[in-house]
Amino acid sequence: MRRDAAGLAALLATTGVLHLAVPKPFDRIVPRSLPGSPRTWTYLSGVAELAVAAAVAHPRTRRAGGLAAAALFAAVFPANVTMAADWRRASPARRAIAYGRLPLQAPLIAWAWRVSR
Repeated sequence: MRRDAAGLAALLATTGVLHLAVPKPFDRIVPRSLPGSPRTWTYLSGVAELAVAAAVAHPRTRRAGGLAAAALFAAVFPANVTMAADWRRASPARRAIAYGRLPLQAPLIAWAWRVSR
């Protein structure tokens, strides 16, 4: 497997497992405008990350997996915005984490796009 694809698959698999195994921190950043339970969205995103990781890992589905990863990274951006808004009065370290996540979506999308090519 190409190293860039392996890295992306590992990142997605790790975050997918974390969403399922330790959902509470992810529940807190689910935008309140989404219908239903935050836990449902946390689990759905975890399953989506695992499915996309598997698609990226396999050469026959890598192109579609890379495109799906780019779309997934764009789709979770509102959760990062929610986190930044909720943590705007938190400690400087927590604010740095929350605000630092926002610009990271662009290189993640670019990485996924490269893997799809």
